[in-house]
Amino acid sequence: MTEMTEGEKTRLILLTGMPGSGKEEFLKICMNRGIRILRMGDFVRSEAVEKGLELTDENVGSLAQARRESDGFDYWAKKTIEALDDRLTLIDGVRGRAEVALFRRSVRNGIVVVAVHASPSTRYKRLVARARSDAPKSWDEFERRDVRELRWGLGDVIARADHIISNEGSLEDLRRTAEAVLDEITQ
Repeated sequence: MTEMTEGEKTRLILLTGMPGSGKEEFLKICMNRGIRILRMGDFVRSEAVEKGLELTDENVGSLAQARRESDGFDYWAKKTIEALDDRLTLIDGVRGRAEVALFRRSVRNGIVVVAVHASPSTRYKRLVARARSDAPKSWDEFERRDVRELRWGLGDVIARADHIISNEGSLEDLRRTAEAVLDEITQ
């Protein structure tokens, strides 16, 4: 992990967490603060649309995996880096060590990794309740998605995050904690 020096400004916030952990709420708070947002998943979905694929979790996940296998596990990070500028930016959807390493090599300084964490049962309930097109239809499907994401190295990124936000309480608890973390990061 790269240590930030005294007075160094944060340039990138790398956001990570398992599906349903609460990343979207953290992202909304960043938007409200005027922080630029780049979603790595948008690059995956855009490529899926170009290929004529229906935007299901299986199709998008398979495409993301295929690109990682054929072009390197940092493929989607490379796509994201092409869109960076000098503004403070939150990168949503960091999934593996290779991606974090590429961001650190490319940007060098001012990178902070934030992970949002919640238990599997909490995340499953949230994913089902939000009823998006990529919501799991069963516990088995939910577990398969978790295994895929963990295979990409997501657990390593969460474990090595600079800030880990536990999201087992209320939405207001999450918002309070997220605001405090952002205050610390953006001082």
